[in-house]
This record gives sequence, structure tokens and C-alpha cells, in this order.
Amino acid sequence: MFTGLIQGMGNIKALGNDLFAIDIDKNTQNIISTDLAIGDSVAVDGICLTVEKITADGFTATASPETLQRTTLKESTKKNKKVNLETSLRVGSKIGGHFVSGHVDGVGCLLESVNSQKAWEMTFTSPAHLESQWYDYISPYIVSKASIAVNGISLTIADCDRDGKWFTVAVIPHTYQETNLSLLRSGDEVNLESDILGKYVDRLISHRLGNKATPQDITLDFLLQHGY
Repeated sequence: MFTGLIQGMGNIKALGNDLFAIDIDKNTQNIISTDLAIGDSVAVDGICLTVEKITADGFTATASPETLQRTTLKESTKKNKKVNLETSLRVGSKIGGHFVSGHVDGVGCLLESVNSQKAWEMTFTSPAHLESQWYDYISPYIVSKASIAVNGISLTIADCDRDGKWFTVAVIPHTYQETNLSLLRSGDEVNLESDILGKYVDRLISHRLGNKATPQDITLDFLLQHGY
């Protein structure tokens, strides 16, 4: 379990089809590497990976076929890539973001990034080749003011369309500068994980109604009547 508050960045490179080396940036190596042990979980661009070997510069990890299919990791087999890093949440630690499981729902695509006076307004949509997966895995949970993890970063959805085909987040300068959001260009793909609480509510309601509920049926009155 993670919080979506990035602790540092590093570089990821492929050592094979499913084996990756993550080299931690020198300026944050102490933060990430302190007490890091084999078997620990680390969120790499929002993907929960297990530390298999500690190296002089970081660690190595293996990705499952499901992880490669659902995330941007497959792109890392082609070139080195700068990634966001966060170690797992410790009992008693502050939760400044939201509960992030590290189980990525799917891939999104940066549509545009606009610099305002106080924030970067970044809009994400579905890559053309992943339209159906976007709708199935991500769109149902795109809700205005809800939380979402973009490359492992806890962000709040500022705006979205009714069908969840796109959403916009406002990124403060600190987050923009200290993560790989500043490196994104239009068309670049990102890992997305929607709020796990929304998934549980959706599952409970669908189970109770025999999967007959539609988004239009789920109102505040409906939730109150069913004990939420």
C-alpha cells in the first residue's frame, strides 16, 4: 500500500523481457534505499514491484505478464526511462495523499499540459490503441473531485466528461518539478490507478442489484437507501 506522495525519481532499464533494473537518483537515494530489503514493495511509476536484488545504484524487479500488459513498463524495454519512486506505507506513517495499491488499472495518454499562474493543468485521455481497455478499466471511476494516481502520483480530478473519456488535474509547481510529470509531452502514456474505495462501492452495489444498476441509478438517495 502506498500514498501517492513521490519520494524521489530514478531510471528504469530492461535487463530482459520481464526483468528490470531501477537506479535511484543520487539526491534521493538515501530516502529510498534506507532499510530497503529483498522482498519489499516499491511503487515504480505507480506499479507495485517486489525488490529481488539490491544493487549499488538501486534494485532489480521482475514484472508479471499482466503487469506488462496493463502498464507502460513494456515501453521501458525499448529505452531508459525516468520513473517516480515511493516505498510502501509503514504503520503509523502520515497519509498525505490517498490509498494507492500499486495495481495499475491501465494506460492513459497526456492530451495537453497548460501552465497557469498557480498550477499546471494536465488533461489525460485514452491512447487510440487502448480505447476499449480505457472504458472497461478506468472510465467508470473517473469522477470529478475524486482521487486518481497518475504514474503513482496522488492527484485530484478537477474536471472530466460525463462518460469518463478524459479528465483534467491541477498540478502544483512542487509536484510538477519533483516528478516525471514535467518530462511528459503530448501523446506520452502514463499509468493510471483509480481510487480503490470507488471500486469497492461499485462492486458492492453491482452485487446487491445483480449487476443491473447503471450510473444514472446511483444517486445520493439510492446510496442512503442501501446503507451507504
